Amino acid sequence: MTQTATGKRNLSVLLVILIAAFSAVCGSKPRPAETPPVGIDTLTRPDLLAVLDPSATVGMVSSYDRTGGNDDGFSGAYSFIRKEEGGLVLAELAGPGVITRFHTPTPTDDIVEFFFDGEAVPRIRMKVNEIFDGTHVPFLAPLVWRGAGGSVSYAPLAFRKSCKILVKAERFQFIQINHVCYPEGTAIETYSAATSEAFLKRLEEAGGIFALTGSNLANRLLPPGTESKVEHVRATLSPGRPATLFKTSRSGRILGLRIGPASLFAGPDRDILLRIYWDGDTVPAVEAPVGDLFGYSFGRPAMRSLFAGTEGDMNYLYLPMPFDRSARIELLSERADGSEVEIRAEIFHAPIGRASNEGRLYAFWRRENPAKEGQPYPYLKATGQGKVVGVILQAQGPEPGQTPFFEGDDRAVIDGALAIPGTGSEDSFNGGWYDVPGRWYGRVSFPLSGCLDYLKPQARTGGYRWFVADAFHFQKSIDYTIEHGPEKNLIPTDYASVVFFYSLAPPAGRAPLLPMNARKTADPPRVVFIPGWNVPLRSSSLENATISKTVLTLGQDRVRVFSFRAHDEDIFGPHHLAFGLDVPSAGRYRIGITAVTGPDQGIIQLSRFDRPWGQPADLYAPKRGKSPLIVLGELDLEAGENAVVLRLVGKNKSSSAAGTDLAEIVLEKIRSEGA
Repeated sequence: MTQTATGKRNLSVLLVILIAAFSAVCGSKPRPAETPPVGIDTLTRPDLLAVLDPSATVGMVSSYDRTGGNDDGFSGAYSFIRKEEGGLVLAELAGPGVITRFHTPTPTDDIVEFFFDGEAVPRIRMKVNEIFDGTHVPFLAPLVWRGAGGSVSYAPLAFRKSCKILVKAERFQFIQINHVCYPEGTAIETYSAATSEAFLKRLEEAGGIFALTGSNLANRLLPPGTESKVEHVRATLSPGRPATLFKTSRSGRILGLRIGPASLFAGPDRDILLRIYWDGDTVPAVEAPVGDLFGYSFGRPAMRSLFAGTEGDMNYLYLPMPFDRSARIELLSERADGSEVEIRAEIFHAPIGRASNEGRLYAFWRRENPAKEGQPYPYLKATGQGKVVGVILQAQGPEPGQTPFFEGDDRAVIDGALAIPGTGSEDSFNGGWYDVPGRWYGRVSFPLSGCLDYLKPQARTGGYRWFVADAFHFQKSIDYTIEHGPEKNLIPTDYASVVFFYSLAPPAGRAPLLPMNARKTADPPRVVFIPGWNVPLRSSSLENATISKTVLTLGQDRVRVFSFRAHDEDIFGPHHLAFGLDVPSAGRYRIGITAVTGPDQGIIQLSRFDRPWGQPADLYAPKRGKSPLIVLGELDLEAGENAVVLRLVGKNKSSSAAGTDLAEIVLEKIRSEGA
């Protein structure tokens, strides 16, 4: 770019900033203090998300293991508070209050009953599964859904005096029931089975907001009858020189950001930061690598939620962000190669200042690699008054092909008391049952929660969750953590997170952002696929072959294998298997296998472009056993999924069959692309 062109571009950005500042001067005014929303109003008025509520006390009834072990619902021992004739009492809550979330990864056809205000007859009676099918009032889609292994309802159930939940079963497993309670005398109308048209209309309105996922939410973050303004920005971002996207010296509120191209922020380096400053503070209130802030999974766009994510090639964040005197949004590139990048952005804002009972938005990125042994990973530790409204987590374990670190529980100690006792990492993101196809197994997004990815061969996964009606209100302090491992935090996991929260004052004791070399994602040097479990089979022989999966006992070991047996030839020649293997980054990889050796095993070889590749491996042995790692050859692979083809090219003259029982396919990176 020429100097003249650069000057014009910088002048354009300056004009945008001046326009934003001028528009904020005209008509700026503080917003009147709002009564904190309760019940269905928390879902129909997202413009009140920044309002803090000093009267709210949050909690969660769950099936967590009271001994500190990992039986968080497997046996059902901790899934109820007492037995009654005909069933199990899951929860008994004192009012006034509201049930804000009902989650289980183990729904059943057992009958569940909700008793309100001490009544002997339940006002709600249905099968547990019917709560989540989206068709029964008040549990209507899209406020309820199934996916990522979990079933969740955000339909609010208000009660003036009490609410008892009883399931007519001998056993129930995993359960989480979030609730918020208020002081005696708070005006709350108990849920009525004779649901009013007004309540149904508000449920429909809340569902309409959930349905805006991926769309522009800015005008729903303002008082009814008002509209946002938008600034369109194009800028050149040079390493080491912050680019200001928006700046004003008057009160107002940011409502949304759209920044792209999304592909610009992809990759492992986390080397472009977004920072937002409020009211003259020298420390940013929002500071995170751009990709992580918008829910990327280890450098890949992954999230599409109601409040943030990626749509097409643009990242978006829609949250009310009120301020008193000033605001500044900037990007900073720390790219080591010194390259300039072109940014386009849209900033949605309005000249309505912060109300006295609204918090300022904070978003903190942090990472521990590895997480500290014996201590849970801290999402947020803060004092003062505020509320947590969102969290994003990327997690990578030390052993490729294994993800037991995701057995850990989330916990929130609020104002000195345990309020949120979790039952498993994926449960905290409204999911369940990691590594089970159709459950917590692949990338999936819902309005308020989702799975960023599940990449078992790379020991990677992650999730996100937004808290609206179920926000974690705190009046004095919050200590919000998640474990790494099923017990005692013993698995040395790499955790990186962003937590979104509102606070009246900047939190004290915040650690500075890690330098770039400590932010970069760490690709595993080995990627381990277990074809006998869940590895995509892209193609196989068309005829004269059979496939099965089984577990074999070899000495003291039980080995899960992918069994392939063949005779004669396939229609196109030698028999083959083609697996879809996902790798974190492009480069040259050494391809190896572990397999069963024995008297019925054949000779296996890599294939590339329909030709033999590397060295064949003869798996014949007089007795059954498990081989050590056998290197078959080297391949250049792209980031993402690659088809790796194995061929049965014959058998040892002593072998009784041409087959293979594959235990593992192991990829070891030799060098990166271009190295």
